[in-house]
Amino acid sequence: MDDITQQFLNTNQTALRLALALLLGAVIGLERGWGAREQKAGERIAGIRTFSLIGLLGGISAVLSAEITQWAFPVLLISVVAMALVAYSQRLSHIRNFSITGTVGMVLTFCYGAIAVAVDPVIAIAAAVITAVILDSKQEIHGFVNRLQAHELDAALKLLLISVVMLPLLPNEKMGPGGVLNPYEIWWLVVLIASISFVGYFAIRLAGMKKGILFTSLFAGLSSSTALTLHFARQATRAPELSPQFASGILIACGTMFPRILVYCALINPALLSLLVWPVVIMSALLYVPALVIWKRHEVKLEVSQPTLTQNPLDLKSAVGFGILLTVILLLGELLRDWLGNLGIYMLAITSGIADVDAITLSLTRMSQDAIPMTTAVIAIVMAAATNNLVKAGIAGSLGTRQLGLMVGLPMTVSLLAGLGTAWLL
Repeated sequence: MDDITQQFLNTNQTALRLALALLLGAVIGLERGWGAREQKAGERIAGIRTFSLIGLLGGISAVLSAEITQWAFPVLLISVVAMALVAYSQRLSHIRNFSITGTVGMVLTFCYGAIAVAVDPVIAIAAAVITAVILDSKQEIHGFVNRLQAHELDAALKLLLISVVMLPLLPNEKMGPGGVLNPYEIWWLVVLIASISFVGYFAIRLAGMKKGILFTSLFAGLSSSTALTLHFARQATRAPELSPQFASGILIACGTMFPRILVYCALINPALLSLLVWPVVIMSALLYVPALVIWKRHEVKLEVSQPTLTQNPLDLKSAVGFGILLTVILLLGELLRDWLGNLGIYMLAITSGIADVDAITLSLTRMSQDAIPMTTAVIAIVMAAATNNLVKAGIAGSLGTRQLGLMVGLPMTVSLLAGLGTAWLL
């Protein structure tokens, strides 16, 4: 009785999986048939019926391979490919369309049917749905490719190069004085900052070339708040009456730098987060609130061009340079800590923050795991961020208008004092 019950359950499960294979073929065939709905009957190579049967055939091939002969699946797969090629070549003699997307879709449908029966239905369902979405997104995908610029494609490929190719090859072990150098961790930090810059760049890029100041500033803070500060300072000299709006944008971009710091901390050393969160939140709020107040008092509808980034954040030379900078800061941090104690770390934070806040923030967060006290890391990170923002305030005041400099400089100073005070008290 148990054997009969088990056989019934197995047969029932096989039938359900074959039905699923048929359904997955119907999903892909529905998309194919919809795209060719304007064509007359007989002009389409395959529609919902054909794809449904191909999916079912894939499932049956899996059953036959398990129960009769292992050659069933490859023979039937080759048969499907042959039929698709014959149909494609015949259609090509009448319609000059060299796309083989439909043929590839047929082969995939056959494979999904086999996977649904013999491997894992969940994998088959996910793959079939993704395939249908890709096939249905032809216009969007082609439009994106047409809009993609050469340096953007180059940046995306280099991001893949430094992450999925180079990162796994690096040794994950401590080296150097005090064991502060770990090649894998250092390069992982390079990948992290490059990825955030990549997301910030495309957030602006996909939004269009012209957007409001607030929107542009918010996303520019993810990629290059310094570039935006330079951009808005120059625009303020051309249109001094709009200095308040540009000041608001600069404050928002600089304030967006602080949530980035929390992201670094959460990913590298979550234990530091509880000490760092309040100084960072207070400093960010003291930039966001004045920015919104200034905007409301001088609200004007206008559009500005997107800031031009001075360099590609994913340029391989820049990535290597960033890694070298991280290594130098880690070594200097270890040497200064041994020589001057906490004072050496603070000096390093201030001098590094003049040029770049990301490298020193990542280095200090990494060092707080075992090399320096977390309280020292918090104060040093706040000092580096405050120094970096004061440099931007100097840029706004020197290259922009006097009004722009005051509206940016005063909130920056208050934010600096409040952040340092909070970090010291905590």
